[in-house]
Amino acid sequence: MSASVDADAGWLDTFVEGHHDELIAFRRHLHAHPELSNAEHETTATIAERLRAADLEPRLLSSGTGLWCDIGPGDGPIVALRADIDALAMEDLKQVPYRSRIPGVAHACGHDVHTTIVLGAGLALAPVLERGTVRLIFEPAEETVPGGALTVIADGGLDGVSAVFAFHCDPKLDVGTVGTRVGPVTSATDAVTITLEGPGGHTARPHLTVDLVPLAGRIGLELPAVLQRAAGDVDLLLAFGAIRAGDAANVIPTSAELRGSLRTPDVELWSTAPAMLDDALEQLLGSTGATWSVQYERGTPPTVNTAAETALLERVVGDVLGEGARREAPQSMGGDSFAWYLEQVPGSYARLGVHDPARGEEWLDIHAGTFDVHEDAIAAGVRVLAEVAIRSIAAANV
Repeated sequence: MSASVDADAGWLDTFVEGHHDELIAFRRHLHAHPELSNAEHETTATIAERLRAADLEPRLLSSGTGLWCDIGPGDGPIVALRADIDALAMEDLKQVPYRSRIPGVAHACGHDVHTTIVLGAGLALAPVLERGTVRLIFEPAEETVPGGALTVIADGGLDGVSAVFAFHCDPKLDVGTVGTRVGPVTSATDAVTITLEGPGGHTARPHLTVDLVPLAGRIGLELPAVLQRAAGDVDLLLAFGAIRAGDAANVIPTSAELRGSLRTPDVELWSTAPAMLDDALEQLLGSTGATWSVQYERGTPPTVNTAAETALLERVVGDVLGEGARREAPQSMGGDSFAWYLEQVPGSYARLGVHDPARGEEWLDIHAGTFDVHEDAIAAGVRVLAEVAIRSIAAANV
């Protein structure tokens, strides 16, 4: 039993067992009622209502969605637990009772699970925490660039925080396991829009003008490789998700647009990426007669886990979930706005196993319409985050 908790040794087991059905129902409600970034009004209200029912005082963010809530007597260290609450603009293709009821919106990244876990950890700690403060952060707009974490920080959500922890669902890990990593675990993620322009013309005479359609195709095919060669041994991934040019079959368009994301796990390379992109475009387009412009929107930096907080999290995983539950998390090219918190305070971002072993090699990947989780992951996540908060407070008190 930690010195920061006034309870018998089985308090966490008692909470998880007693609230098992409620937590699953809460997650399924969120899953069936997803909301897009910056529109999470019902989600925010649902979280706040449950916190108030526990005699807690949630604080709404200035953006109008998202909130945080402090638990504990208010003395000593503040440890933050973060969840993201927004969903994705895509269809939910599952045939389950809790399938999304909102056309074109789905919790296909596990944010409903993250939210339920942080809520559950807070509800478990609220009646027993006798020292320090646990701050529950429910962040909006994580799926946008640069992410709702900046609103949390601007509103004072990290003020006084000594450490911050978060989970992200990982369908490549079995339920009951957790992936951890010291140092960079996610990548910087920027949004890039490249606009090409030319005089246009007739498709009967493409050789007399600047034919933007094949040039757009060339950029889509060759620019990522040119950038990676320039980066050398460090990963620099440019991938396009949208290309648009023209409206008529017999007209060579006057403009074309490519939209994509640029990612790297390296902080130094992230700072030079815009200039590298400009150089690469000059190399590919300089002699074509086309003109171009780049809209480069900074996203999130790499998420860089600190050593001490990750070591603490790993000890908790072993103690709470059992020896062998911890896995080494790979470096991901995905991004997460949790990175902004770790630029301010130490902490650790871990991968929570959600794969049902009964499915064998059938992986339900994130950002896919079939994504779902084994709901035992909720109890596992609550146990780990509650315990890591307690031990982090105790460590800061030493």
